[in-house]
Amino acid sequence: MSDDAADAPADNSYLAEPPTDFDPVEELTEADAEAQAEALREAVRYHDQRYYVENDPEIDDRTYDALFSRLRDLEEAFGIQTADSPTRRVGGAPRDELPDVEHVAPMRSIDQGGEAEEVREFDRRVGEGLDSADWDGEIEYYCEPKFDGLSVEVVYEDGVFERAATRGDGTVGDDVTENVRTIPSVPQRLRGDYPEFLAVRGEVYMPKPAFQAYNRELVERGDDPFANPRNAAAGTLRQLDPSVTAERPLSVFFFDVLDGWEFDTRWEMHETFPEWGLRVCDRTQVVGDIEAAVDYRDARLDERDDLDYEIDGVVISVNDTDACDELGTTSRAPRWAFAYKFPARSEHTTVRDVVVQVGRTGRLTPVALMDPVEVGGVTVSRASLHNPAEIERLGVDVGDEVRVRRAGDVIPEVAEVTEADGDGHFEFPATCPVCGSAVERDGPMAFCSGGLGCRAQRERSVQHYASRKGLDVEGVGEERVQQLLDADLVDDVADLYELTVDDLTDLEGWGEKSAENLLAELDDAREPPLADFLTAIGIPEVGETVAASLARHFGTFDAVREADEDDLQAVADVGPTVAHEIRDFFDSEANRDVLDRLLAHVDPREAETTTGDALDGLTFVFTGSLDGYTRSDAQDLVERAGGSATSSVSSNTDFLVTGSNPGQTKRDDADDNDVPILDGVEAFESKLREYGVDVED
Repeated sequence: MSDDAADAPADNSYLAEPPTDFDPVEELTEADAEAQAEALREAVRYHDQRYYVENDPEIDDRTYDALFSRLRDLEEAFGIQTADSPTRRVGGAPRDELPDVEHVAPMRSIDQGGEAEEVREFDRRVGEGLDSADWDGEIEYYCEPKFDGLSVEVVYEDGVFERAATRGDGTVGDDVTENVRTIPSVPQRLRGDYPEFLAVRGEVYMPKPAFQAYNRELVERGDDPFANPRNAAAGTLRQLDPSVTAERPLSVFFFDVLDGWEFDTRWEMHETFPEWGLRVCDRTQVVGDIEAAVDYRDARLDERDDLDYEIDGVVISVNDTDACDELGTTSRAPRWAFAYKFPARSEHTTVRDVVVQVGRTGRLTPVALMDPVEVGGVTVSRASLHNPAEIERLGVDVGDEVRVRRAGDVIPEVAEVTEADGDGHFEFPATCPVCGSAVERDGPMAFCSGGLGCRAQRERSVQHYASRKGLDVEGVGEERVQQLLDADLVDDVADLYELTVDDLTDLEGWGEKSAENLLAELDDAREPPLADFLTAIGIPEVGETVAASLARHFGTFDAVREADEDDLQAVADVGPTVAHEIRDFFDSEANRDVLDRLLAHVDPREAETTTGDALDGLTFVFTGSLDGYTRSDAQDLVERAGGSATSSVSSNTDFLVTGSNPGQTKRDDADDNDVPILDGVEAFESKLREYGVDVED
């Protein structure tokens, strides 16, 4: 073992009550900077140990941040960063892929079971195995929680963090060195009397409070949250960009030696790890027999929900390492360890938070974030609460135990409160959680009144504008929109048309070619069809069908924009509710401002309006591909002549028009309802001529 202790020296001035009023960096000599940086590195390592391993910090967060920032400034100004500097936790350069790395020793899995009798059978095998080896010592069991995270190998050489890898297939894993380096509880340099070479096994996990907070961020910005902390940890650790890993809250427990040092007992290892700066779990115990190990598991099951990390069972190992050597291993698992699993949580769980999500139209949807639970074979950690009225009906609040079901076997929702933590229910906010605008109630629903002045609505509106349902602008996906808003380059859809190549190439991940491609896509979207434009700007209740009807009826955007509710209700597919939503959208001052600026760049093409009522009262359905027509072209032709085009056949359908590769279901429905079938383009056009519709040859 090394005699070089890595502890900060007693005379280091940055330990107790450290000064944070530093001289300007430019006034230091290189020698002074080197000396101060080394003292700061030792102090930061010391404070990391106190905070992350011993849970007993000596300084507040602001003081720690000042020391860390000073160290980073010195290293950047003088180019003196070391391989084991704490500042390397902020992440390295992104990788194209995670290369493979071979483990120094196999990382085997563990036999497991969920019944007490299986544990007792494990104990019987241990006893027989040691008897046959003439081992006459006392059998004790080392019991520890089975962490539900991602197992990693971490290697130290001369006490300095060298590399890290995922378990992979047990022999070869992914090289996640730079990602693991960013985890605060993984020491960059060991402390105390450490061995020259050490390979240890740890479990990387995301603490439950941090998991819920991170999922809250994802839900608030409209992204899908992680199903459970394990998935969150695994996805974070396998990021190609270590700076992304550094931003996410990961931690680690160390629990085994793979190579480099031997202990007499596993308990001795457990006590020694913290002396080296390696974090261990304080729920570990040594017990005298297998029944005490079963009791240990039951106690961990009882406290499972109160822990700030996820566990799915306990691991029971023979404590004496000589006994472990006598028992040996199979090709896949040690004979001296057994994982006693917990039963899966099913349907009943606890609400840990309620997040109010703001949609594109301003609708506020409350979402319950919960302890992960298995519902219909799928693990879920969020469930819809639908609207404020549903919260009031259920009487649900944070901390309540609830039963979760999957609505339509797809969307998880809270079905009922099974154990209330308090007397009331979650109080729905009176203001938008994103922009602070007043929340307006419309029956059971709630809406943000901020319109496009709300960041969430702006973000969703930009995404929708560029989506396939909008103007199909390639290169403006969810992540790019967030990046553009964060850089203050885009505040709303109008700003897209004011972007320059220089604006984009200044952002991470953009090259000149990708910038030019995006601007070319936007140029192609400066004269969109009116129906597409009406869909793209995100008017509530106006999808593709209603937008097409508005375009055919009014012809120009100005006509749609100025129409009153009575005029709007004269349009097919537009009732009182839709007309009111359209009028509200155009009456919003924030929306008018954005539209005026948008129209300085975009000129929606005038649409062909309805040419007559020759097909008034007739309904057509289309299936298959019509030679010379797109589906929307054929529908437009019918609707401009006063007819209707619907998607399904019913007794109200007058004609089914079939092209090549038609759907059999629609043909069967037509036969069942005695609906005439027009087979092919010629039959379709011939029928239109019968009714006096002018069809171009």
